[in-house]
Amino acid sequence: MGAAAERAKAENEEWAGVTPDAARRLVGAAVQAFAERGYHATTTRDIAGRAGMSPAALYIHYKTKEELLYRISGIGHEKALRIMGAAAEAGGTATERLADAVRTFARWHAEHHTTARVIQYELQALSTEHYAEITGLRRRTDRLLRGIIQDGADGGEFLVDDVPGTTLAVLSLCVDVARWFTADGPRTPDEVGALYADLVLRMVGARVTDKNG
Repeated sequence: MGAAAERAKAENEEWAGVTPDAARRLVGAAVQAFAERGYHATTTRDIAGRAGMSPAALYIHYKTKEELLYRISGIGHEKALRIMGAAAEAGGTATERLADAVRTFARWHAEHHTTARVIQYELQALSTEHYAEITGLRRRTDRLLRGIIQDGADGGEFLVDDVPGTTLAVLSLCVDVARWFTADGPRTPDEVGALYADLVLRMVGARVTDKNG
């Protein structure tokens, strides 16, 4: 399977819970349009055309363009929260949990880089109410990661003086993957995840075992 097909498969899986099919097609079309043109430069006609629908048909499922962005942002941020929650609640040391969190979080931002660019960089276009809801999800994700890092610092696994600042740096590092990653680039999403997990463990001063002994 080629890179384009892999990318399409990953994006289709991301919206599998959106029903009916027409609503799912509109979400996928909106993601592509927002990523290519930006939210403000995209029209509802652009989105409907990409979905193979009339502009009038779009309003059956979404009242506004902003509602589409809100739907996309909600699904993406809920996924991020689940990723971080699974790592935080897993057994093992803080080092193991942090590596798992970063590996999975960075890999998702690579594998779903088109969606991730939209949900991370178009937040300001949301309405006040929707923005507050999405930032609430972001704060919960932040708290989960901060808890892992705090556990490591308290237990002597990490050498971290500023846990909130380190948490922000780690999240920023992972989120930025969506900005530069391309499916035809030199690294796969799995390779990006492994690299970033290793980099973050070194950042926090964790004891990283030398693979050569």
